[in-house]
Parts: sequence; structure tokens; C-alpha cells
Amino acid sequence: MIELVTLPTKANIKSWLKNMPRKPTESIGVRLFLIFFIATMAFVLSLGIISYQMSKSTIQNNAKISNQQMIIQTAERLNLVMDNYEESVEKSMFTPEFNDWVRQASISSTEESERRLFLNKLSIAIGDWIFENDGVVGVYLIPASDEVANIATGTTSDLFLENVKEKDWYKNLQEAGSATWMNDELHVEGEENSSVFRFARALYGKSGYMIVVDIKTTIITDELDKIDLGEDSAIQLVSTFNQLVAFSGANKSISIDFEGGEGQETDGSMQAEDEDGKSTLTVYSTLDSSNWKLLSIVPIANLVKDAKKILLTTYISAAIVALIAILIGIWMARTVSRPLGVMGGLMNEAAIGNLQVRMKGQSRDEIGRLSGSFNSMMEQITALVGQTSQTAKEVLDTAGELGDASRKTAISAKEIATATEEIAAGATKLAEEAEDGAGLTEKISSQMRIVMGTNREMGDTARNVSKSSERGMLQLEELLTSTNLTEEKTGKLVNKINGLKETTSSVLKVLDVMHNITKQTNILSLNATIEAARAGVAGKGFMVVADEIRQLAEQSRQSIEIVGQITDQIMQEMNETVHVLSEVTPLFGQQVIAVKDTNHIFASVQAEMGNLINQLGAVTESIVGLNQSQVVLSEAMGNVSAVAEESSATSEEVASLSNEQQIISGILVTLSNNLEKSSNQLKEKMEQFKI
Repeated sequence: MIELVTLPTKANIKSWLKNMPRKPTESIGVRLFLIFFIATMAFVLSLGIISYQMSKSTIQNNAKISNQQMIIQTAERLNLVMDNYEESVEKSMFTPEFNDWVRQASISSTEESERRLFLNKLSIAIGDWIFENDGVVGVYLIPASDEVANIATGTTSDLFLENVKEKDWYKNLQEAGSATWMNDELHVEGEENSSVFRFARALYGKSGYMIVVDIKTTIITDELDKIDLGEDSAIQLVSTFNQLVAFSGANKSISIDFEGGEGQETDGSMQAEDEDGKSTLTVYSTLDSSNWKLLSIVPIANLVKDAKKILLTTYISAAIVALIAILIGIWMARTVSRPLGVMGGLMNEAAIGNLQVRMKGQSRDEIGRLSGSFNSMMEQITALVGQTSQTAKEVLDTAGELGDASRKTAISAKEIATATEEIAAGATKLAEEAEDGAGLTEKISSQMRIVMGTNREMGDTARNVSKSSERGMLQLEELLTSTNLTEEKTGKLVNKINGLKETTSSVLKVLDVMHNITKQTNILSLNATIEAARAGVAGKGFMVVADEIRQLAEQSRQSIEIVGQITDQIMQEMNETVHVLSEVTPLFGQQVIAVKDTNHIFASVQAEMGNLINQLGAVTESIVGLNQSQVVLSEAMGNVSAVAEESSATSEEVASLSNEQQIISGILVTLSNNLEKSSNQLKEKMEQFKI
């Protein structure tokens, strides 16, 4: 059987809205409507936005490919223009005649008049070249030597020539002998600045000239103006340092860094932002001649302008679909919520006691099956209420009997709890006394352990003192032996020194004899000299010998005097040594006596230490026995305390159980009373139902 679907009328919608709950989200019909509406709108909007994004991406890709081809073609044309200028410079300024003029003007041997003649020829040749090449503004001929002035022909800039030889590009070209392209502004007095770009080439390296050609930027701008990329679009030519050389269209700077070094792609595209923060599609190509970048900058908003129509169509479609979804959603909500509302009203009547309510007009869908289940439920509730009324009467009688039994149990539990508390109090007091005794026993044991430790330390100390006394006695005996030996050797040393004194006296006597012999030898040499002088020439040889003998006698006398002084000093020191040894010898005797007395003292100390060690051993044995007795006493007190604690814990547990039994009995009494009241109330409530 097919059911016809009819859209809700205006009256039905008003009725449904009137019966809707105060909180719409509490209605299942409203929730179904919201789910259907949100799912439909999400699908339509997602489909439209995805279509818009895909169209936008396709337009950007097509524009990127088109602009890439156009930029590459324009870059090729600019390469051709710049290559033409390079070739023209090569043909006109690298001829043998021009090179000869440059060489003659550069060498120092050329006379000044000839130099001016060559410089004039160079200026004329450069002027003719400027006239022949369209777009060339001026030419600079910069000599490597500071002795030759710069040559500037055409519209040139004095500011450019200031410190030109100190600039990095000049030094690099002079070292490498290559060429480069640069961009700059031409500063001419009395005229506004005009943009130019420059071509520089070295002639003869370090010893020649540098040629710099200024070319109007309009040569490049004219080529760029031939391209039209649309509103707010631009084409820019930037140098290797990201400096703007020329542009066409909107002059807006963009933040792009092309200083990538080696590996940088010559052609490519990217998305960037202009100075206003707008996204742009930037396509670039690198010029082979100068390594400059040619950029095409197109606002992305202009590219995707037509794609916004798709987005607008999506919004209109979403509005139409939303209206249809609202109508269908209201019909769905009404179909579901209306039977549920009727069923809710019947349930409210059943709640106040009318168990005769039933659903009418059941359908075959889920709502119809729910109505059938509701009717079956009401029939079962009616039968259950009848049985419950009978059961309530039986429960009322049982509650009275349970109340009487609970009251008797509560009285017995109270008496048991009182007796158990008295037993627990006695056990607790016994446990406290046992704990105090155990604490005192533990203190006595601790003091006994301290005394035993102290006694052991005293015994160890006494044994160490006895051993030290024994070692001291041995050391004193060795010291006594050494002292006697030292005293004996000191006596021998005195005897040796006395013998040495006698020997020294003999030496002094010998020195006196030698001194007299020296005096006689000196007198004899003097007499020999006198006799040789009397002999005249024949006695000269003898005079020399006599003079040598006299000198030897004088040297002997001086040596004898020195030896005599040394011998006197030795005698004096030996006398002092004998005096000191005489004073030391009695001290050795005194030291021997002191060592013997000290040895007797150490022997007495060793004997006393032996007696002390024996007494400490006896004390230690007594303390050990006392400690063992104390351990037995501690164990006994611990057992008494444990038994008392167990008795107290058992009594407390019995008392606690008795209290709990008393509480439970009271609760049972209360519950019996409550059960009786509840039974009466249940009986009254059951009488309200209509069966």
C-alpha cells in the first residue's frame, strides 16, 4: 500500500508550531528537521565552494602558462636588444685602429700634443657611434692610469665618475677583463633625472681603458609597453640585486628574493604579495645577457573575478534549496511529532490514575508499532496495579511483626554493648601498664649496651697503652745503648783532638824552622846579588839566579805565613771543640740516668695496665650476664603487652559489633515504621487508580 505524501498547509504549520515545546531542541521533530536542513545546506554549499576553488585553480594555472610563454618571448626580445648593443660596441670600439688610439693615449712615452690628438680622435669616433645607435645617451672612456683624464661623450654624469675606480664592479671587471650590465639614474645639471642602464667592458685589462655605455631605459620600456596583462598588472625588469631597472603598468613593489645563488631556476612562477598586501601571480624569466629577471605581476583577484559568478550561483541555489528543505523538514517533523504528542497526553492521564486510556488509529510504520506497544503496556500496568494492591496489604501486616522483633533486638544489643565496653576499658589499662614496663626495660637495655661499648673501648685503650709502654721500654733501652756508645765515642774524639793538637804544635815548630831558613836564604840571595854586582858583566848571570832565589824565598815566606795562620785557626777551633766536648760529656751521664728512670716508669705503667685489663674483663662478663637477663625481661614484658593489646582489641571489636548491632536494631525499628507508613500510603495510592 502506497501512502501519498502531502505538503503541509499554512494551518497545519501554525498548529505544529503551537504544539511545539518551549525549547525547540527538546522536540524530536525539530531535531529531525534541523538534521535534514543542515545536511542539505552543507552538501549544496560544499559542492559550490569546491567548484569555485577548482575553477579558481584552473584559471590561475592557465594564466600562469600563458604569462610564462609571453615573458619568455619578451625576455628573448630584450636579450636580442642588449646583444645588439654588445655587438655594436665590439665592432666599433674593438677595431685595430681604435685600440691603437687607446694604446697611444695610455702609454707614458706619448707626447702631450699627440696624446690630445689621439683623445680627440677617440671622442669623435665615440660621438659618431652614439649618433648611429638609437637609445645611447653617453659613453665613458675611463683610463686605468691616473695620469690620463677620463673621456665622457654625450649626456654623461659627473657623479658617476666620482671615485669610480674604487667601486667593486670596476675592480672586478679590471681583474677579469669581462663585461657587465648595470642600472642607474643619469644626473644632469638643469634637467630632471632620467633612468638609464649601463654596459661596461674592459679594454686591455689593468693597463688599458674601461668603456661604459649609458642607454635610455625607454628602449626596454617600449618593449614592455607592448604587453597588456590587464588592470593593476605590471611587467618589471629587476637587476641581480633586486633593483628595479624598468617597468610597465602599475608600479608596485613585491617582496621576492632572487639571490638564490647557483641552482636558481632561470624561468618559473610563484605567489607573492605587493606593497598593499594583495596576493599576486608572479611569473619570471632570466635574461641570458645580463642575468636580470623579467617579471609579470598579475593580481590574483583579477584572474578569479569571473569565477566568483560560480560562487554567487552557489549562494542562490543554496537559498532555493533551503526553502525546499524547510517545507520538507516541517512535513517530516509534523509526521513524527504529532502521534508522539497524542501519546504524551495519554501518558499524562495515566500518570494521574486513569489506566483505561488507549491509542487509536494505528498505522503500519514505526509510530503505529509504538502505539501498539503503548496499548500493551497499559494493559500490563493495569494487571500489575491489581496485584500490587493485594501485595501492599500483606506487606502492611508483615511490617508490624518486624517492628516488634526489631525493638526487642535493640534492647538486648544495648546491654551486651555496655558489658563489652567495661571489659575493653580494663584490657586497655593493662596494655598501657605493659607498654610502660616495656619502655623502661628498653631504656635499661639501651644504657647497658652503652656501658658495654664503653667498657670495650676502655679495654682496647688499656691494651693499646700497654703495647705502647712495651714499645717505649724497647726504645729507651736502645736509646740507653746509643747514649753509652755516644759517650764512649766522644771520649775517643777528645783524645784524637788532643793528639791532633800535639801534631799541630809540631807543624808550628817546623814552620818556624822553615821561616828561619827562608830568612837566611833571602840574606844569602842579597849577598849573592851584591857579589855579582861587584863582579860586573861576568856576574850578571849569577845576579839573575840570585834574584830568582830571593823571589822564591819571598814566596816561601808568604806561604809559610799563610800556613801558620791556617794552623793557628785550626788550633783555635780544636780548642773550642775540646771545650764543647768537655761540656757535653757530663750531659751524656745525666741522659743515661734519665733514660733509666723513664724505663722504670714505663715498666710500672705496663704492670698497672695489665691489672686494669683483667678488671675490665671481669666487668664485661658481669655486664654481658646482666644484658641477657634484661633481654629475657624485655621479651616477657613484650608478651604481656601483646596479650593485653589483643584482649583490648578483641573487646573493642566486640563492643563495636554490639554498637553496630544496636544501631542496626534501631535502623530496623525505623525501617519497620517507615515500611508500615509506606504500606499505608501505597494502599491509599492504589485506591486512586481506575482499573
